[in-house]
Amino acid sequence: MARRLEPLTLANLGELPAPCRACVFWELDPVAAQTANRTGDTELEKEAWLSQLLLDWGSAGFLLYVDEQPAGYVIYGPAANLPRIQAFPTAPVSPDAVVLATGRVLPRYLGMGLGKLLVQAVAKDVLKRGFRAVEAFGDSRWDGPGCVWPTDFLRAVGFGVVREHPRNPRLRLDLRSTVTWRSEMEAAVERVWGVIRPEAPSPRPVTVREVKEPQRLQHAPG
Repeated sequence: MARRLEPLTLANLGELPAPCRACVFWELDPVAAQTANRTGDTELEKEAWLSQLLLDWGSAGFLLYVDEQPAGYVIYGPAANLPRIQAFPTAPVSPDAVVLATGRVLPRYLGMGLGKLLVQAVAKDVLKRGFRAVEAFGDSRWDGPGCVWPTDFLRAVGFGVVREHPRNPRLRLDLRSTVTWRSEMEAAVERVWGVIRPEAPSPRPVTVREVKEPQRLQHAPG
């Protein structure tokens, strides 16, 4: 199966899965999100959020295609651009980290390692931007696709808990840790990203723990 990654833009925003296209869980604070859901303006709010983020920071997401069909996506960015963070009991995130907000792998593509591949793509981009880590909030009671990553999934792809909580721990993937993950990350990402545009020379080796992603945890949220 042919796989490729594309940056998330206004042009392909409509290819997000239906529930995620109009979801503003991360893009607005809880009160604003409730108002947008009540007035039915969530798709416009999401477009406005992405447009501003592209101007302020650049690309902050990837769409993953398998045989030219959308198979999954991931969204990430600076904490300042993700208002929902302030509602988490384990906030704030570390100043040297970018936040892995949300993502999903569609059901028909589960068991192919695509969840881990999306996280690897984010890690590579974050490293090139000069950040030391990726942080995320987990859901330790996860029972199906939602807006917050399953805690077990985050652990499986190399994140470690930095602030405990019974429901929403905060986890961190340190891109300068002591066990090599770089070669696997670059090989996996280059196979699907290099077909789109040439990459700049790679930064110096990065190290993070190598783990195998359990198949059931590829139900990344959305």
